[in-house]
Amino acid sequence: MTIKRADKAGFCFGVNRAIDMTVKAASLGNTASLGPLIHNQQVVDYLASKGIGQVNSIEELRKGQQLVIRSHGVPPEVYTEAENKDIKIIDATCPYVQKAQRLAKKSSQESFVIVVGDKTHPEVIGILGWAGENAQAIESLEEAKALPYYPSIAVLAQTTQRKSNFNLIVDELRKHTDNLIVHNTICSATEERQVSAGKLAESVGLMIVVGGKSSSNTRKLKAICSEKTTTYLIETADELQNDWFKNVKSAGLTAGASTPDWIIEEVYRKMSEIMEKTNAVLTGEDSNQTQDSNPVEGSTQAQDSNPVEEGSVEVENSAEVEDSAEIEDSVQIDNSVTHNSEDGTMDNFATELPTIYGGAIVKGTVVKITDEEVFVDIGWKSEGIIPIDELASTRVLDINDIVKVGDQLKAMVIKTENKEGHTVLSRKRVVEFEARERLAELAETKEEVQAKVTEIVKGGVIVDLGMRGFVPASQLELSYVEDLNVYLGKTLRLRVIEYDQSKKKLILSQKDILLEEQKAKKEKLLQELNEGDVVKGIVRRLTNFGAFVDLGGIDGLLHVSDMAFSRIKHPSEIVQIDDEVEVQILAVDRERERVSLGLKQLKEDPWSKVAEKYPVGDVIKGEVVRIAPFGAFVNLEDGVDALVHISQLDLKRVAKVEDVVQVGQIITAKVIESKPEDKRISLSMKELLLDSERANAKNALDNQPEIPEVVIGDAIGDVLQNNEE
Repeated sequence: MTIKRADKAGFCFGVNRAIDMTVKAASLGNTASLGPLIHNQQVVDYLASKGIGQVNSIEELRKGQQLVIRSHGVPPEVYTEAENKDIKIIDATCPYVQKAQRLAKKSSQESFVIVVGDKTHPEVIGILGWAGENAQAIESLEEAKALPYYPSIAVLAQTTQRKSNFNLIVDELRKHTDNLIVHNTICSATEERQVSAGKLAESVGLMIVVGGKSSSNTRKLKAICSEKTTTYLIETADELQNDWFKNVKSAGLTAGASTPDWIIEEVYRKMSEIMEKTNAVLTGEDSNQTQDSNPVEGSTQAQDSNPVEEGSVEVENSAEVEDSAEIEDSVQIDNSVTHNSEDGTMDNFATELPTIYGGAIVKGTVVKITDEEVFVDIGWKSEGIIPIDELASTRVLDINDIVKVGDQLKAMVIKTENKEGHTVLSRKRVVEFEARERLAELAETKEEVQAKVTEIVKGGVIVDLGMRGFVPASQLELSYVEDLNVYLGKTLRLRVIEYDQSKKKLILSQKDILLEEQKAKKEKLLQELNEGDVVKGIVRRLTNFGAFVDLGGIDGLLHVSDMAFSRIKHPSEIVQIDDEVEVQILAVDRERERVSLGLKQLKEDPWSKVAEKYPVGDVIKGEVVRIAPFGAFVNLEDGVDALVHISQLDLKRVAKVEDVVQVGQIITAKVIESKPEDKRISLSMKELLLDSERANAKNALDNQPEIPEVVIGDAIGDVLQNNEE
């Protein structure tokens, strides 16, 4: 037979805090609580033994007395009445309840407030008081269906409300309004206890739920477990009955948030004794056999192989810091450990509530540091120790980076005494709790926060913000990050983009901040930049059509056609990445956030002097840089190309340009047309050939021999003379 304990059971942080505040206030005397501090008679009796009275109204108090507001909270008029009567308030309202009160007050200004919970419960009465007349409490789906239509509804939950019931009512409320605002104010600690108890009940033949029978959250625990297995609700170990355990192979144990560890421990011990005897009867073994021979699952005996000594508190399952709501700035957590006022020891748990117990918050001074532990003087019978993995929410490379000897700190008790007699503490759980209000605020306000990278993990980095935070690699920079290791130890500027305290999920982004700054710079630059301005920038990216130049907040496009007057194939012929360039603003499109840049515009246009340099009739040389079906383009200088039309290539008819000239060939041609205003020069190789022929013809004509002059008389004179003879 085994006994299994629920992972989450016993005091939550809110109850811990309420008791500690009350005990501390009691030391000053004249202290009373308004109603029972928590729904646990044993704790109430203990507080009464410390001189803490109980009143039902302000009228019962005398001027100058202290009044403890219990964890359930009260309506605002109670504070007013106390102030009018000069009563000092010790506000022990649970932080979760305080959050619900604030939300109710704020929501009631614009919406009708629905509180899902028991309308007779002090907590619900208090929340309704903060909401005013514009509010109503319901607890069932039937009540929700009966509601009329409201233009706007804000729905909250009693902190101990079952999530499944809350969700059903929320779905129904959507039919009664066009604007439903949902505030899930269910205490995650309560929800965790309910889930843990439900899972445990599925695996055992019997469940024992320990807690006040008037406690709402304890009754809900019983209801949940009863759906899975046979369940009994008890307040003390004396209520356990032997018959319940007959034919039971395994039993489960859980407790409400108002149940102290020492009561849970008593119940556990008695359950162990009953099951041990039952097992002995079934097996025929000696009923006095020690429990060591049959370890109980989850028990101290199973862990330490030693029975728990009578009068000590042993916490087998490390107590978790419970999730909390946002805490009012006025709430101060002061849980200094104080010894029993009578004998300085806590040996008699039957009559005294221990001041050191699992989940208690204590203050202490660091007195010694080793490689694996920090020793803290907490004013107890032995020093407390903080293991290295309980120092911070992230991996600790060097303890001395976190704490130093002489530092004062707060820590949570996770084990009252280990084998060496030390109280085991956790600093990270208190830090995490204290950070949660701030993180919730950061998630809402999107305020920037700085944190150091402590670990590199797959897909991102881990930072310590009191809680383990994850920064995805995609959220580190504006561009892709190849090597995450360069961020180890680096402080990042971060913004919370996702926060779920119940799941302990914290995701942050540095990229969001950088994008916002980039956008602000871009907007400012877009207003400052004007067409014609000459600015400097850095080439960040090259494409086939141009280069993108960072102007200090916005990237402008330097198109390939605006890089040079000459024709270029790729921007890399002119600029390279990271080059600093001086460019001119050609156009600014503020609506589309685009800037066009020019580089060649800062140079002298070579066409401005073409008329002087290449007049019609001049014979010039140039390189063939491009061939087209209609002719060849010849480069005369940077930015100046001339065309030799196919008809001007040769004297004879040319079928293909390539039959006469090739790219890269240096040719000589004659300028036959020059129109700089149209950026056009026409050349002719044919004209040179014709000029050559004309010159040759003229030269031949000029060099012919002289022919004697002959007149007709001279030519026929001799003929006539001969005829006469």
